[in-house]
Amino acid sequence: MAPSMLELVQLSPRLFFPPGGEDLYRHIAVLSDLSAGMEVLDVACTRGVALEYFVREFEVHGSGVEADAQLVSETAERCRRRSLADRLQVQVGRADRLPYRDGIFDVVIGELGFSSAVDPAVALAELARVTRPGGTIMLVQLVWLAPVEIARQEWLGQVLGVQPRMLVEWKRMLLEAGIGDLHTEDWSDTSTTFGRVAGKPFPDFAELFSLPEKLGILRRVLRRWGWSGVGTAWRGNRAVHHLLTHERILGLDLIKGTKLPQTEASF
Repeated sequence: MAPSMLELVQLSPRLFFPPGGEDLYRHIAVLSDLSAGMEVLDVACTRGVALEYFVREFEVHGSGVEADAQLVSETAERCRRRSLADRLQVQVGRADRLPYRDGIFDVVIGELGFSSAVDPAVALAELARVTRPGGTIMLVQLVWLAPVEIARQEWLGQVLGVQPRMLVEWKRMLLEAGIGDLHTEDWSDTSTTFGRVAGKPFPDFAELFSLPEKLGILRRVLRRWGWSGVGTAWRGNRAVHHLLTHERILGLDLIKGTKLPQTEASF
């Protein structure tokens, strides 16, 4: 086993907005008509930065699911320190087995990693299940902008820690999950991606961190994955940097949908 690029970023002690930055998540709030008292679920919330933003700025009640128990522990402790524990709760869970009752959330967000280790169609069905009828589902996902051979797709998915798909695939799976009224936006070239890296839909480890920060992260990789993990992480970093810098095959899309009262929809 070796860390993906998404896991490398998560090993940093710095708190980051997900790709798209605060501008994207402010836009999500506007599109969702967020208002005080609404129930918002963020799936694959990592350290809950976007969820905390919604809670503070829009006075919603936030719930988060994250597969990494360490990130959940860090987020819960931060919420206690900041007196947010009564309005923001996070727990360990999988996107294909969400620990909630049917139809209890007004807005559900699927972040980059929500389907990284599960069947995305099953995960989308779970997002729809826990959303109230007429509620909003938002996906922030990587998409292929051009055809990529299957073997390379699979390899890049392992390196990134996220499996991109064509936009038409995301639309099809959303419709099959009973999510319609689809609206999509391309955020691939936003200058606010991760707050500072322009024109890149995914965090570029090579540019995002200073040398001391990189060394600190690689020390954590060494403790957890050994020297083979360090070597794999370094090679993966070079591959992703080349992908983001020299190729135009990867994009970041926002996809908004509504949970319909029936599963039949069109786009």
